[in-house]
Amino acid sequence: MAFLSGLSAFPITPTNRDGRVDSVALRRLIARLGIAQVDSIGLLGSTGTYIYLSREQRRRALSETLDQTAGQMPVVVGVGALRTDEAVGLAQDAKALGAAAGLLAAASYTPLTDDEVFDHFSTVARESGLPIVVYDNPGTTHFHFSPPLVSRLAKVAGIVAIKNPTDKSDAIKNHLTAQRRTLPEGFSIGYSGDWNAAEAMIAGADTWYSVLAGILPEVCMTIVTAAQQGDAAEARRINAALVPIWSLFKEFSSLRVVYALAELLDVCSAEPPRPILPLPPAAKRQIAAALKGLPSCQPVNSKPRSASERYLPAHFEN
Repeated sequence: MAFLSGLSAFPITPTNRDGRVDSVALRRLIARLGIAQVDSIGLLGSTGTYIYLSREQRRRALSETLDQTAGQMPVVVGVGALRTDEAVGLAQDAKALGAAAGLLAAASYTPLTDDEVFDHFSTVARESGLPIVVYDNPGTTHFHFSPPLVSRLAKVAGIVAIKNPTDKSDAIKNHLTAQRRTLPEGFSIGYSGDWNAAEAMIAGADTWYSVLAGILPEVCMTIVTAAQQGDAAEARRINAALVPIWSLFKEFSSLRVVYALAELLDVCSAEPPRPILPLPPAAKRQIAAALKGLPSCQPVNSKPRSASERYLPAHFEN
């Protein structure tokens, strides 16, 4: 799928403590992604805390996002739910509102079998008519899509792409080669796991599904552009400068870190849904220090800033 390529940026979904979407803050986040010209927006992914939101609030988030983008870039939206009928309804909502595709994980409480996951995904694709991206996220769902299951799902009408996890960067090329060999031509193969994504794009993956791009899109775009132009050395150089951020992602979780980044960058002030707690001040100071060492891309926001400014607002300089 042509729209499932390049950089897909996954922003947080700012809400209040009752789970009501903060439309102003969400639009501000989406506007930054538009300015950076990311290839697509991954709304309501795990970073977007979809599983914590009601159907009404998911519709609200998608409607605000689509209005903000005004058709300038495709929006892939999370439609995962514990029940198949609920996921069908969410996917139908997404199609009616104008999403380009749905991102579907094997969310469950009771562990699922391959046949149960196959039926779940096939039903959502068939009954919603929305193109579906397989979301393999074993770190959260504790379900891993085996190669035979991925091959079966790729043959289902309406299932068009996969968002793979990454583990060891040196295994990505072989993994990608194996999937290319078994999946239909035109089936989009992408990867998450930001710290390994540069190697995935260098290896020829279609898409980087990125957490960091949801808040710092420009630096992520430079990696994707370099990889797509065949400049592996430049992609790796920029990625190396992000190692402090990747280390923080691993230590605190990418979700908690990007919430802190949104605050540190004065983009919005939001807390993750409880029981997830915001990071303590000491951790935020570590994140602020890591920001200062990032490559000197001009920060993305709606207000012009002087060339001397970097990522941090002045009151976080000390």
